[in-house]
Amino acid sequence: MAQEIAIGPQRLVLNHGVGFLVSEQDGQISWPTDQGFYYADTRLLSAWLIYANGETWDALDSANIAPFAARAYLTNKKIVTERGDIAPQTVGMVISRHMCGGIHEDIELVNRAQKTVEFNLEILPRSDFADLFEVKANHIVRRGRIATDWNGRTRRLHTTYQDRDFRRELTISVHSVSSHAVYANGRLSFDVCLEPGEHWRACLLYEVFDGKTTIKAPHDCIEKALEGPQAEHLNQWLDTALKLRTPDDDFSRLYRQAVEDMATLRLPIEDTNELEFVPAAGVPWFVGLFGRDSLIVSYQNAMVYPDLARGALDVLERYQAQERDDYRDAEPGKIMHELRTGELAHFKLIPHTPYYGTADATPLYLVVLHNAWRCTGDRGLIERHLETAEKCLAWIDEYGDRDGDGFQEYQTRSSAGYENQGWKDSGEALVYPDGSLVKGPKALCELQGYVYDAWQRMAQVYDALGDAGRAGSLREKARRLFERFNEAFWDEASGFYAFCLDGEKRPVLSVASNPGHCLWSGIVPRERAARVVARLLADDMWSGWGIRTLSADHPAYNPHAYQNGAVWPHDNGLIALGFARYGFRAEAAKVARAVIDAAGYFVQHRMPELYAGLTRETTNFPVLYQGANVPQAWAAGSCFAFLKALVGFQPDAPGGRLYLDPALPDWASELQLRDLRVGQAAVDLRLWRDGARTRLEVTRGDPSLVEIRPFNCGPDFWGDTAALPSGADPG
Repeated sequence: MAQEIAIGPQRLVLNHGVGFLVSEQDGQISWPTDQGFYYADTRLLSAWLIYANGETWDALDSANIAPFAARAYLTNKKIVTERGDIAPQTVGMVISRHMCGGIHEDIELVNRAQKTVEFNLEILPRSDFADLFEVKANHIVRRGRIATDWNGRTRRLHTTYQDRDFRRELTISVHSVSSHAVYANGRLSFDVCLEPGEHWRACLLYEVFDGKTTIKAPHDCIEKALEGPQAEHLNQWLDTALKLRTPDDDFSRLYRQAVEDMATLRLPIEDTNELEFVPAAGVPWFVGLFGRDSLIVSYQNAMVYPDLARGALDVLERYQAQERDDYRDAEPGKIMHELRTGELAHFKLIPHTPYYGTADATPLYLVVLHNAWRCTGDRGLIERHLETAEKCLAWIDEYGDRDGDGFQEYQTRSSAGYENQGWKDSGEALVYPDGSLVKGPKALCELQGYVYDAWQRMAQVYDALGDAGRAGSLREKARRLFERFNEAFWDEASGFYAFCLDGEKRPVLSVASNPGHCLWSGIVPRERAARVVARLLADDMWSGWGIRTLSADHPAYNPHAYQNGAVWPHDNGLIALGFARYGFRAEAAKVARAVIDAAGYFVQHRMPELYAGLTRETTNFPVLYQGANVPQAWAAGSCFAFLKALVGFQPDAPGGRLYLDPALPDWASELQLRDLRVGQAAVDLRLWRDGARTRLEVTRGDPSLVEIRPFNCGPDFWGDTAALPSGADPG
């Protein structure tokens, strides 16, 4: 009999907007740790401990009841009092929290003893107002002054942090409690006296001042948390998003959790009343605006929630660089990497105001703009962002190609900049075959693919706008890049592409997952695709839980390393799309199955940012990367990429068509899709395997909208390949 295994971070996490709380599973915030209540990159609550007459409590169990709400159940140890000892496990306590801006906290006690109990309940809250960057680095420098004021009449504990013109505040208000509340010695105290069977309750409201605005806490207690505005926003998202039904339980549960994770990771766009959001990257370290992440997540969501891209395109346009600023690695036309709003950013002690150290966000902006237009049919979308797109195109030519050789290179100019500026941006991610770090400006293979794809897509945009000359020019540039890339990066001996070119233009032949993105972009000739696919699925790259970031035969390989051997779900999702694009549908399904299997081991089927690249065996299970963000947006979005690969999703809303080329594997022998949108239309579909073929029928909506067309020659494919046979028949 198979034993069910549930892996996940041993913590409780709440998140809503730019705020999140990370605690122990019993609801307490231990000190010193990286736990706490954070808002806008500042830790407002760095410790929260609870005692009974100085004695700690025993944890029983805890869980999230929603992404923004959780409950923890505890019971007492022996409590020594002047009236006699209170026996263990006779007083029950429930700590409940839910977040909507601020936090509403309910503390409930019940006396299960057969006698009256009296004790002093103490809560120790501590605020260090540390910048998130310093907490993550475990190097906190106190720069400002903390002051605390207790008002016994209003029962409000007000703590402020002031560093010159940088100010943050946390107010804890005590409500709905019959006991007298006292604050002394850094602790909130309540005298509790309970008859047998009697209950005691207190509500604590945590209100935030972020330097500009006071963010209130929810007024209602936990019982109404699932009826509040945050629950309503979640339900609206779930109602609008694509619904999936399939007999495969792991796939169904992963999909449902991924849709919920997308909803909870949305950030509202400042200074707009539009119902638009931009995805945050992940909890806890990446609750903020990221260029690369928000664009890839928007692309992943094209089939599930096509309008998500609107917010990312809008807000990234606002921050498009207008001038060169070496400290921030900014150049005119460049799309930002990361925006932070804490104390370090406020005083420009870090360059994230925003920081522009990403080489791929700029071409990806063009990819997503085109894809959003294809999904929505909104011509106004491309017209509104055309000036931004043209600046992106100019940056690619003038700054992305640093030395004029026709390839995209990057190298930081900042004293605080990132050494590596592709999606593998850790300092040790780019290595020579001997394990040493790659030197000089680096030309990643996938960067060339992204630019190739962006030029092809923008050519189609200019066709639609009636500018045939501009379209032709971009196609010619793409053709030349295609030829030069395949000459400079291809290694015939290994049948694989170089990871990158180093500062001396030498190919770096370390075997890594990056060339899989070149399949996604279409820059690989058809005759080479099979060798690339086979190399990515070779034993040293294939873990059984997905494709590793780096070959297990490489000297720098470590299955637990961030980007030198671990498995990243989003990486595998894009590679699977590349496999499907070149007709390798069974291989795409193999990758999807492996990652979906891994997700089945994680708590709630919630996909983490990454997990170890250990080889899959009958006696092991996926191992979570220490410090992985969970939930994480593009990890959740990998599920949507796999779905797109299985059904051959090719939207053409401007042409009034939805092209599909489904090729379902035996483990997903039937799919039912409801509310699949293209443009203003929506359809419900049923897809099923019939022998070796996949059939399709439209069960709701206009059947003429849907047409079968081979995946690799639809409007999302630009490579120099011939059409392959379709995998589907109409039902």
